[in-house]
Amino acid sequence: MQNARLIMYHKQSTSAKTLFLNINGTVCAFEGLPPLAQLIENTKDIPQVLVHPAQLIVEAEKQLGMSAGSLVIDTEFQAYVDVPSAPLSIFLARFTATDPPRAAVEPYHAKFISIMEARGLPPTELELLRKAYSAIMEG
Repeated sequence: MQNARLIMYHKQSTSAKTLFLNINGTVCAFEGLPPLAQLIENTKDIPQVLVHPAQLIVEAEKQLGMSAGSLVIDTEFQAYVDVPSAPLSIFLARFTATDPPRAAVEPYHAKFISIMEARGLPPTELELLRKAYSAIMEG
C-alpha cells in the first residue's frame, strides 16, 4: 500500500453513528501520512497511474486478521494527497459487521474513534476525515 492509504470506518445501521479506525495514531492505514502531506484540491494534479482499491481491501483484511468480506470500498469517496515522493490515493472502506469489531482490531494497536476524538490528528488527516464523513452521511 505504498502509493495508497485506506480510511476504515464503521457506521451503525440503526443510529448512523460513525467511527473511524485509528491504527497507531493514524486513520490513514497503514503507514499514516508524512509530515509535509497536503490534500490535492486541483484535479489536474491527480496521478496518471491510479491504484485499484480491491487489493487494498484484501491487504487490510489480512493485516487485521479478518475474513474476506469484512471490508468493502465506499465508491463515493476518493481523495489524493501530495507528498514529497509521489501523490497518494486515499480510499474509504466500511466494516460490514453489525457492530464495530473492537476486539478483532485491538491486538493491532487499533481502536475506533469518533470524528470528535480525532482532533489531535495532523491537519491533513482531519481534512480527509471531514471529506470522508461528508461522503458517508450523504451516501
